[in-house]
Amino acid sequence: MGDDRSGGGGGKKSWITKIALLFSTEPRNRRDLEDVLAEAAEKEVIDEDARSIMEGAMQVSDMQARDIMIPRGQMVVIKAETTLEEILPQIIRAAHSRYPVIGDSSDDILGILLAKDLLPQILSENNIDFKIQDLLRPTMVVPESKRLNVLLREFRENRNHMAIVIDEYGGVAGLVTIEDVLEEIVGEIEDETDIEADRFIRKISSDDFFIKALTPINEFNEYFNCNFNHEDFDTIGGLVIQAFGHMPARNEIATIDNFEFKVINSDQRKIHSLRMHPLHD
Repeated sequence: MGDDRSGGGGGKKSWITKIALLFSTEPRNRRDLEDVLAEAAEKEVIDEDARSIMEGAMQVSDMQARDIMIPRGQMVVIKAETTLEEILPQIIRAAHSRYPVIGDSSDDILGILLAKDLLPQILSENNIDFKIQDLLRPTMVVPESKRLNVLLREFRENRNHMAIVIDEYGGVAGLVTIEDVLEEIVGEIEDETDIEADRFIRKISSDDFFIKALTPINEFNEYFNCNFNHEDFDTIGGLVIQAFGHMPARNEIATIDNFEFKVINSDQRKIHSLRMHPLHD
């Protein structure tokens, strides 16, 4: 009986021993910790998915809201004076669950409308006195410099799913959702409402773009009217890594033809996201 207990615990002890051996020399910095995770995955102590998530969680502490926000020009907003009959087609077309509601201008955010809060109004036979202001939820406002790990914690603590991002002058710069932050940790979270082009390329301004590393080169070429070769690589991430000649770290910059690429999120194995700036002659 005693031997059975000893044998049953042997597997558990062996697993714990593996972890202990990996940390026999304490990591002194993030690079050391990433090396430990790489070794743990190589020795099958953890799988690649677990490694990727842990590395993603470390990466978000270096990223800011401005890095992943949906820019002001691409925000789907609802005007406060909009009637219920006018709101419904807009919500059906956009297929989002939350919408900023604005007053006189895009900088005048009155609150957040949840699509589900309209259901009682739709079922009601009398909508004469409908006022969108009566349905609004409080707005969470964060600066462009807000660290994503802090933002994720605040999302969880306040039970919010969307925040309005403001610039240094107090104007609306864009918005960010909890899904945007989680995607930087676990990778793309796709649903039936995602639009393919919007997943890969996001226009921040006329000369600033957020690019997913998985963007197909063909799609990039079509969007920017260029002719990157797609025979050797399928994605922009692969093309950028070739330009660097090594696996780049965050904030490293490479120039390819008339485009400047800055690494936003990467780990030891791949690039996750980039900011792209077209260079003009």
